Amino acid sequence: MLNLASYAAPEASSWRAPHGPNGATDFHRSLPGYGQSALVEVPALAEQLGVAHLYVKDESSRLGLPAFKILGASWAVARAVGERADLDASALTLPKLIAHIDKSGVKAFVAATDGNHGRAVARMAKLLGRPAFIFIPDGVTQAAQDAIKSEGATVIHVPGSYDGAVESANAQALSQPGALLIQDTSWEGYQDIPAWIVEGYQTLCAEIDEQLGSAPTVVVVPVGVGSLAEGVTRYYRGQSSFTPALLSVEPEVAACLLESLHAGALTSVETYTSIMAGLNCGTPSASAWPILQHGITGAVAVSEEDAADAVHELNALGVDSGPCGGATLAGLRNALADPGLRAALGVDASSTVILINTEGFSANPLPEESA
Repeated sequence: MLNLASYAAPEASSWRAPHGPNGATDFHRSLPGYGQSALVEVPALAEQLGVAHLYVKDESSRLGLPAFKILGASWAVARAVGERADLDASALTLPKLIAHIDKSGVKAFVAATDGNHGRAVARMAKLLGRPAFIFIPDGVTQAAQDAIKSEGATVIHVPGSYDGAVESANAQALSQPGALLIQDTSWEGYQDIPAWIVEGYQTLCAEIDEQLGSAPTVVVVPVGVGSLAEGVTRYYRGQSSFTPALLSVEPEVAACLLESLHAGALTSVETYTSIMAGLNCGTPSASAWPILQHGITGAVAVSEEDAADAVHELNALGVDSGPCGGATLAGLRNALADPGLRAALGVDASSTVILINTEGFSANPLPEESA
């Protein structure tokens, strides 16, 4: 540990995570519009930051949606519906799910979201001919709400925090016959679906390995409840032959993973409104925590101003990014400005850095530009 604004564990790169077979990528290929998202090299940023190569894994267009979340939501829906319809998990396809949705007994899908996850669940519900009920906390932009509604979903506002929206969504799913909760955070008794969401996210990492063809030095990943970070960590500490340093980035107003890493135990924090809506979560996922505790090399938190500046910079360089994606650039800057953390990440002039840009600007516009 270096200071309260950052965390470093250089030994994390040698830790190995448990892993097993994952059929998510094969399933994703059955979805309409599947293709690898772009890995975009940005030489201007590499020169500015003093590294050899900087790439952005650009999830601003993924299966027709402006964010990566559909990778996890689609695979979790597939596994959950497939299990209820007695389908072979290794051979799931969208046409097969459509043909067996009635047999599954699933009559509706429910989720809590601060934006992109809810739209992804709503899209899968629409593809399967089922209604979706999406619960949102305070701070979700009108544009994000309208995008969820455009998928045919019912949006329910729950005053307060993301954690409160999750509780309300879970209560709805428990009380509504045939309703299935598709949530990207876990708790005791609710672990399979979050684990399948994490598996779905690993498609993104497999694409990076194939596109880059060599080991990155650092992969920078934004963190809300930590499901994407868990997927990235499980992949690079388990499935991949590459073992890059992993840097997590959170908003200063919702740095639950950073606080947990310093405490050495899963810790909840009070959250405040953030432009990084998808990262504005007060408690790490219970299933993600032990993986992140052992596998994350470094962690930082970023200010609202720095995230907004990074969004403008990335967009000026031709990368379509919202605040959650921009946070990775802001976080990388913070990390490289800390000599101890920079050393722990192993960054020097020969390094290759990957930023995971989780959303396009349209998915989560900056407040002054969303009116």
